[in-house]
Amino acid sequence: MRFVLTYFIGLVFGIGISISGMANPAKVLNFFDVAGTWDPSLMFVMGGALITTFIGYRLTLGRKAPLFAAKFALPTARQLDAKLLGGSAVFGVGWGIAGFCPGGALPALGTGRSEVLIFVAALIAGIVIARLLQSIATRNAQAA
Repeated sequence: MRFVLTYFIGLVFGIGISISGMANPAKVLNFFDVAGTWDPSLMFVMGGALITTFIGYRLTLGRKAPLFAAKFALPTARQLDAKLLGGSAVFGVGWGIAGFCPGGALPALGTGRSEVLIFVAALIAGIVIARLLQSIATRNAQAA
């Protein structure tokens, strides 16, 4: 049942990303082009996502536990650190350059377009490099 539910949630997410235009890098890049061909429709997509998330969190976190786990896995860190700020900056720059974010690129993989494949390959490489750097930093901190 968990697999079916996960598949269904991913399917709904992918359809929503596709219908909203978030899988189209030109639409995303036009949102960032405020001095040129600005397309404000992305604000409505983001606003709808925020409202849905707000309501969903209120309903879901009101439960004692999730359906398929013993407890909720929520972040506990509250501080702004270099990792968070640096990761956010890299995410924003990458989104502005490529017109893709991970959420929009994964459903777009089905198109087979080369720019999507290159973006996802770069995304995976970035994850691997970040984990490697974190591992090195942890090892250096333990050695000191």
